Amino acid sequence: MKDQKKFQLKNVLSISIAHFVHDTYTAFLAPIIPLLKAKLGINNTMVSLMFVAQQIPNLLNPFIGIIADNLRVRYFVILAPALTTICMSFLGVSPYYSLILVLLFVVGLSSAMFHVPTPVLIKKISGNRVGKGMSFYMLGGEAARTVGPLIIVAAVDLWGLEGTFKLIPFGLVASLILYFRLRNINISEDIQKKSYKGIKDTFKQHLPFFILIAGIMFFRGFMKTSISSFLPTYLQEKGGSLWLGGVSLSIFEFAGAIGAYLAGTFSDKIGRLKMLSIIILVSPILMLLFISSSGSTMFPILMLLGFFIISSTPVILALVMDFDSEHQAFLSGVFMFISFISSSVSNLFVGILSDYIGLVKTYEVSSILAFFAIPFVLILRKRYKTLV
Repeated sequence: MKDQKKFQLKNVLSISIAHFVHDTYTAFLAPIIPLLKAKLGINNTMVSLMFVAQQIPNLLNPFIGIIADNLRVRYFVILAPALTTICMSFLGVSPYYSLILVLLFVVGLSSAMFHVPTPVLIKKISGNRVGKGMSFYMLGGEAARTVGPLIIVAAVDLWGLEGTFKLIPFGLVASLILYFRLRNINISEDIQKKSYKGIKDTFKQHLPFFILIAGIMFFRGFMKTSISSFLPTYLQEKGGSLWLGGVSLSIFEFAGAIGAYLAGTFSDKIGRLKMLSIIILVSPILMLLFISSSGSTMFPILMLLGFFIISSTPVILALVMDFDSEHQAFLSGVFMFISFISSSVSNLFVGILSDYIGLVKTYEVSSILAFFAIPFVLILRKRYKTLV
């Protein structure tokens, strides 16, 4: 009982490092979109379908959650980075749009197998500091999305777009290191085999909560997608270079990494719903300021924007993990399902709309839509006052 309440820093760091390795490679896509558009002759709608292909496997997230509740999941965490590494490193080599879609689909499947069980593992090793544990976990992911764009841009600059496959050994070595680091963690032994009975009741019990979360993530998704998926393309349309796009995306993600770490930790102290309310209110205002900015003033606003946009995820994830349920991985899977579905819809929306009205106007529409998340937060605060 004492170990269950203790914050196991070394184990938390191990899972967070695994998150870092995996998401470094998934961050390769957005920075090279301008090059892939030129190489394949595709428009923003087809670009958005690339992101959708990567998200489709996440339709299986609730089912993966059920499986994770009944299996030892340590090896999912170890193998996923290796599979993602191989597929993402071959994007620049692929001569066909259809092959890129297949590679991204496999990456999506690998990502789903990784991201569904790991929050449950984090909860089990964070004791009574779940928010802090989620912050470390999200810090790994956001740090990866800070470094990833710089790595892929540097690789393209050094080897060309077709030479990005040379990055594969680094990811494989990292996965091997993870194997030796994670193999002795006994977290998976705490995940006892559970009956499939009760999952339907668990889903019904938490459905109102997830509907409100879906509303928040849906309306915020357009704003987040506009930046995370299309920022390099947006800046290129405004006359920026590939390096400017990559550096700007890294600045956004770096600020997001800080936000992801601090938001979850602060939510342990001031309350998750209060923290989430602040984030939801401030984010769209910053987005409108970013659109109207130019030159050097763009970067400090972009940093604030990254801080507030990305910091909502560890807070919401900690809210999900606060529920005491024997089907914790299933609940995590439902959250991931909502998260990735909202990302898919928003990616498709942003891609199609930008082909008609341009990315600048699309950014403005996304900012306005983000304000519609506010009523969902207010209802959430009213209905779930007992949540931390």
